[in-house]
Amino acid sequence: MTDSGSILARSVAERVARESYGRLVAYLGGRLGDLASAEDALAAAFLAALEKWPVDGVPDNPDAWLLTIARRRRFDDWRKDKVKARSADHLALITEELSAAAERDEEIADRRLALMFASAHPDIDVSVRTPLILQTVLGLTAADIAARFLVSPKAMGQRLVRAKARIKDEKIPFVVPEKEELSNRLPPVLAAIYAAYTNGWLDIDGAETLGQEAIWLARVVVSLLPQEPEPKGLLALMLYAEARRSSRRGPDGAFVPLDSQDVGLWDHEQLRIAEGLLREANAKGPTGRYQIEAAIQSAHVARRLSGISNWQAVVSLYDVLGRIAPSPVVTLNRSVALMRIGQADAALGDIYTLAVDPRMADYLPYWTARARICADLDRHVEAAEAFTVAIGLCWSEVERRHLEEQRSKVLC
Repeated sequence: MTDSGSILARSVAERVARESYGRLVAYLGGRLGDLASAEDALAAAFLAALEKWPVDGVPDNPDAWLLTIARRRRFDDWRKDKVKARSADHLALITEELSAAAERDEEIADRRLALMFASAHPDIDVSVRTPLILQTVLGLTAADIAARFLVSPKAMGQRLVRAKARIKDEKIPFVVPEKEELSNRLPPVLAAIYAAYTNGWLDIDGAETLGQEAIWLARVVVSLLPQEPEPKGLLALMLYAEARRSSRRGPDGAFVPLDSQDVGLWDHEQLRIAEGLLREANAKGPTGRYQIEAAIQSAHVARRLSGISNWQAVVSLYDVLGRIAPSPVVTLNRSVALMRIGQADAALGDIYTLAVDPRMADYLPYWTARARICADLDRHVEAAEAFTVAIGLCWSEVERRHLEEQRSKVLC
């Protein structure tokens, strides 16, 4: 085993894990009817890849290789459980299906959507439907999901284990439901897609791939439910953000905040598509959360036309969002917008109100907003303290450097 071989094998395994984990576990889980077993089998396949690929070389079709090893692992487990004699025909059929599926990439991809809607089944507890989709389909860890839902990793892990057991015990089918059922299961599916995209917005390795996966899934949901306004609102929301991705870093790689971005670097074709989707969504029916959030993004990018940031419209839209989908995150984002229209005192009042919420203690956007609002009010010591906490919580190297620069300014 050479060092270069090990490095290449690990690099390919990491890429496949980012790009194909959800597709593979969805297909395995659908055939086995057991998500936990599918995840265990796939984990064993990845371990085998790290052992064998440096020696034997990386296979031409890593997905097919992993699926084959995972299938063998699960088949061996069945044999150890002594169920082969009672279920030989059934096991043989599943084995054949999994082997054939390794060469049919499209079918594996399609199973992800089926798993998403299975995870949103009415028999699954409401609080865990979106987290379950994020873990099983999109590959986020329990810790990542817990941070997003502002709960402890232990509590989130326990919820996910119970939900997977429920799917197995209740034999919940891994199928895309009939159209009349789709709308009822839609909210947790959309929430998971959006949460995946926001994770994909982070400036860390592999994040952009996750963002693209989320956009792809949103497009599929829009095609399934063309009359539903919220999927179009969600897709518009993500495309507004995606259009600005290339402008988030300067020529030297430094982080560039929204107000300082070069609008000439924005993808104007994506913005045009986003505007069209938002208009279609607003014409379809009652306005929902994602339509409002897309409208907020539309207000942000209006600067490309007028040259002026439209923060007053952003505040007004957050007022609407706070009425239809109130949350600490909405309050936090509104406080930042208040600061931008010269109402920093009111913004700080909202920040202090949120401070009593223990979930804010480890929430990076809270500390970043608190630092900037305090800096705007010349509360330099408090701003520096908040910047310090934010720096400690920040995973992105470029954003951390930006925060360090901001802290240096208030300490001068």
